[in-house]
Amino acid sequence: MSIKYATDLTDEQWTILEPHVAVKKRRGPKSRVDKRGVVNAIFYRLRTGCQWRLLPKDYPNWEKVSGYWQRWSRNGRWEEINTALREAVRVKAGKNAVPTAAIIDSQSAKTAQKGGRAVMTQTRKSKVASGM
Repeated sequence: MSIKYATDLTDEQWTILEPHVAVKKRRGPKSRVDKRGVVNAIFYRLRTGCQWRLLPKDYPNWEKVSGYWQRWSRNGRWEEINTALREAVRVKAGKNAVPTAAIIDSQSAKTAQKGGRAVMTQTRKSKVASGM
């Protein structure tokens, strides 16, 4: 498969990702949908932010792609893929597959407690408190 868009997977990337999106044994006819095309379409949409219906015609039907995205989101496939890839990167870097500790910056934790308009808006004094 040739790469048409910057978000398309290379052959090497697809080799790593393919086992995670392959359909496990199931009943019924084999799926005729190109899984690599589905993954490429999902990555294209995530990167560009386009609507499902506006996916380029080079990819499988948008309804099929949307269906796979929803199914894989519901059944935890994306988390499974992310975990497997993270562990593979850690092992390749000579680390344990699963981190043994985590560090949380206390300053970040304090600022995350209050956000949005509450941080930006100054408190008003009532007319009684200001002596008017």
